[in-house]
Amino acid sequence: MQIIYQDKDIVVCVKDAGVLSTDEPGGMPELVRKALGNPSACVRTVHRLDRVVSGLMVLARSPEAASALSRQIREQSFHKEYMAVVCGVPHPVRGTMVDLLCRDAAERKTYVVKEPGKDVQEAILNYGTQQTIGGLSLVQIALKTGRTHQIRTQFSSRGLPLWGDRKYGNSLEEAPIALWSCRLRFRHPRAGFQMDFHLDPPQREPWIRFMADQKEEL
Repeated sequence: MQIIYQDKDIVVCVKDAGVLSTDEPGGMPELVRKALGNPSACVRTVHRLDRVVSGLMVLARSPEAASALSRQIREQSFHKEYMAVVCGVPHPVRGTMVDLLCRDAAERKTYVVKEPGKDVQEAILNYGTQQTIGGLSLVQIALKTGRTHQIRTQFSSRGLPLWGDRKYGNSLEEAPIALWSCRLRFRHPRAGFQMDFHLDPPQREPWIRFMADQKEEL
């Protein structure tokens, strides 16, 4: 467990691919408790990453901190940013994706739909293409909404599946999908000051094909 920051209210750490975000055996809260050396500590999930996704997460260490962070998420003042490698080249190279998404619980898959309806939610993200090499593009993404499988669904629906995504792209890659939670920006749940955490993707495929310093504010 790589802990980036901790105090009595929050823990900012790195989630590995294959680890659940929720509080169950082997999930992030349990792993954080082990890292803190206190198996009975209060550690609560306030936002999620898909099981196959890696990168920065913040977890609350009290009910009050969890409530304050959850309120920021509802008010959309909690900023989440990702890096992804997609197969293809986005057109235009930067912009906003707005879709209606419907979650099929039986298939455990999310689909873009054309009409509003039951269980249909609007999904919005901003993106900017940083580099394109050999048919792959490095894309920076700022989420405006947090729907299940949102990034994977919105890009794959435009013919731009994420590298390594077997569910939405029919990839044969055995490595974790190329989606990395690279930035979290929020107000400290108790003190109220702004906190900004950034971490580059790991230096492995396919990230090592791209320049790590070509990132812009979305």
